[in-house]
Amino acid sequence: MKKPERILAEKLLQISAIKLQPQNPFIWASGWNSPIYNDNRRILSYPDIRNLVKVEYSRAILENFPEVEAIAGVATGAIAFGAIVADTLGLPYVYVRNTPKDHGLENLIEGNLKPGKKVVVIEDLVSTGGSSLKAVDVIRTYGCDVIGMACLFNYQFPMAVKRFHEADINLVALCSYASMIEVAEETNYISPTEAAALREWREDPADWTPDPMD
Repeated sequence: MKKPERILAEKLLQISAIKLQPQNPFIWASGWNSPIYNDNRRILSYPDIRNLVKVEYSRAILENFPEVEAIAGVATGAIAFGAIVADTLGLPYVYVRNTPKDHGLENLIEGNLKPGKKVVVIEDLVSTGGSSLKAVDVIRTYGCDVIGMACLFNYQFPMAVKRFHEADINLVALCSYASMIEVAEETNYISPTEAAALREWREDPADWTPDPMD
């Protein structure tokens, strides 16, 4: 029987929520050349896959953070996922903005988060970890205990692993970069040469460039 992580990887590739182009890389906002692009919002348009994601998020949280008392989604990609997971678990829900509102109460957290709550943060994807851990810091300033984070997809960058360790945050991913590459290669979505390029990119994404010989 296939593991849920591998099933999810297949689904994400099928609906182009993950696109792989080692020979014609995307350009990230950071300026990095990237052989992969994530568009996890596409999942919301596919009820079966959306339900799979909801179930797997919920399972991961109950297995790893059973003491959870509230769910916090990270804007904007994880707002919807966080809401459906909180609804499934019957827990209070808030979401964390990237920047304060420019009017009204200038909130960073939308919703009613009571101090002292044990919170699990929901992310859609984790790359360098910067924005994810910024959300953790915001929640901690509200007097809450962030007991962990669950993400849909984890790039597994060495820099992110270090940052999460330093922040003392346990990150649980529904689908990892490594398993996604394995599935893509096994299903002939990419060639062995392309798989090698994708693995190379993850080790040094800032300086990676595509091989003109590929």
